[in-house]
Amino acid sequence: MKINLKFFASLRETLKTSQEAVELPVGISTVSQLRDFLVARGEPWAGALAQGKSVRAALNHQMVEDDTALVDGAEVAFFPPVTGG
Repeated sequence: MKINLKFFASLRETLKTSQEAVELPVGISTVSQLRDFLVARGEPWAGALAQGKSVRAALNHQMVEDDTALVDGAEVAFFPPVTGG
């Protein structure tokens, strides 16, 4: 399955990239598994996307939970929570 990743705000700065196309190995089928796959790359990915970190995800421009299924060709965006005033 091939997906397009996008990273925003402090994640973009930490990871030094704003987007990437990725071919996922068999068995990666949810947002949570995708995060684990990216964390396995080591630093800075591990520090930025580890489970328990406050990171939001969107699949094809819709906010989703970690157990959401991925689909081939999807855009998955990761970003830190937004605060405002």
